[in-house]
Amino acid sequence: MKYESLFLESEQSSYRLHLKRIHNPDAGIPVLMIHGMVENGRIFYHESGKGFGSYLAQQGYDVFVADLRGIGLSEPRISRYSSHGQTETVCEDIPALIEFVVAESGQDKIHIVAHSWGGVFINAALARHPDLIPHISAGAYFGSKRTVRVKNLDRLIKIDLLWNAAANLIGKTLGYVDAIALRFGSDNETYKTNRQCIEWVQQDHWVDSDDGFDYHQALAVTQLPALWYIAAIDDHSLGHRDDVKRFMQECGEHEQRYTVLSQQNGNALDYDHITMLTAKQGVEDHFPLLLEWLKQHEVYADRLTGISA
Repeated sequence: MKYESLFLESEQSSYRLHLKRIHNPDAGIPVLMIHGMVENGRIFYHESGKGFGSYLAQQGYDVFVADLRGIGLSEPRISRYSSHGQTETVCEDIPALIEFVVAESGQDKIHIVAHSWGGVFINAALARHPDLIPHISAGAYFGSKRTVRVKNLDRLIKIDLLWNAAANLIGKTLGYVDAIALRFGSDNETYKTNRQCIEWVQQDHWVDSDDGFDYHQALAVTQLPALWYIAAIDDHSLGHRDDVKRFMQECGEHEQRYTVLSQQNGNALDYDHITMLTAKQGVEDHFPLLLEWLKQHEVYADRLTGISA
């Protein structure tokens, strides 16, 4: 298995995005993976072979794991001088990453995988850039939600106190959210990203604060690719099963699948927001099911291509 770092230079050359490419010599269909808030691409892989990204590469896929702007090995690192936010991620970086993977792999069709807020970024980007949808065969989102409506102690601590209050205050003070120092994340975020994320979490209607773009309106007339929305039973606020389902429903008509990972539903563990991707049991539990989901939609895409030809 080969692990190599690739860099996507911005058109302004003011920053570059890092992607970890994981593949065998005879790598097949590309998979782009997008991480969530206060984390980086390492949620998907480890050089020892662990993680969903490494698993898919072992099954013959050409895996590209992104670090979003200023995060992970992307440069420059987030600091008080970083002015970008969600709007730039959605309008510039996600489309550029999709186009880069298509060009680098030499294949017109890719799969997408996201964790947590990464799924929100992707669906928002596709709402703005529906021309990119034909490049995507299918996808899987782990713990992705936009709004948080569940009410419990976990939500009070992690969402209301840490993210909405403490992180926002730190962002105003330092100019960025130092999640590493606060020990509630593996990477930092810009203050603008934090502010815009809070707005989306709290507001029922999904609108961009920079230009007023209406994501609900766009998704009502846009058909997203086939997506599997996966929740974990022990994820009590960061991707609660009810909030994940609500996100799926607000993204318009498209082929959808929804699953809650739990022992009651036949899984090996009662997974949480992180272990749904990192637990070793996943390799023999839900990873093979997701692999089959991707393969089914590759066949479907090939048949459509054959018919149109």
